[in-house]
Amino acid sequence: MSLAVVLVEPAGPLNVGSVARLCANFNISDLRLVAPRCDHRGPEARLMAVHAEAVLERAQVFPHLEAALADCTRVVATSGRIEPEGMPLSDPAEALGWLQPVMEPPSTQGALVFGREDCGLTNQELLQAGRVLRLHSSEAYASLNLSHAVAICLHGLQQQPPAGPNPTTAEPCPRGALEAALADAEALLLEVGFLHPHTAAARMGKVRGLLQRAQVREPEVALLRGMVRQLRWATQRRSP
Repeated sequence: MSLAVVLVEPAGPLNVGSVARLCANFNISDLRLVAPRCDHRGPEARLMAVHAEAVLERAQVFPHLEAALADCTRVVATSGRIEPEGMPLSDPAEALGWLQPVMEPPSTQGALVFGREDCGLTNQELLQAGRVLRLHSSEAYASLNLSHAVAICLHGLQQQPPAGPNPTTAEPCPRGALEAALADAEALLLEVGFLHPHTAAARMGKVRGLLQRAQVREPEVALLRGMVRQLRWATQRRSP
């Protein structure tokens, strides 16, 4: 099993402790915290973790989501919004079924990402996922407690049938390689004037979403990055 549970800016130590206990319940040892806003090893977190204090002790802390997902190929993010501004939503069966291969050896690294208790994940963060999952809660009050959402997703993932071998399905590119290629492309497009500083983030977000939906593989990303570097070399060579 190569699955990480990723919490973005968790503010409640009780929630973090509860999630650590859930990780232990479902035999997941990899808990990742992005810029936590609480003491994840404090007494309140330990109180809720019960016998899962080892998960809290091993939890890795990252400054931003890109760093937490750099080694991941399959990423499912959760959203409580009904329509997150055009982001395609998957139902639990489809999203968790797509994530299932990381649960079986030999497997690549996958991640389940959960957002802030008060406002969830931003659109830019959702764009870093291969699937965006919305649980079937009431439209009148769609947002679930963080630990409850984690429990539902981990239980649902355990209920997925084994993925089985599929030689025609290639793994998506690791997030770190994709983000590095996008950074190279953004720098070049700013240099040549296709992008402008005040709109670059929004336009590159659309490019990121396009590549995510295409589920590009590592050799394809390497090809794109090589093209960008050659174009930069050519433009700099012709500059006065």
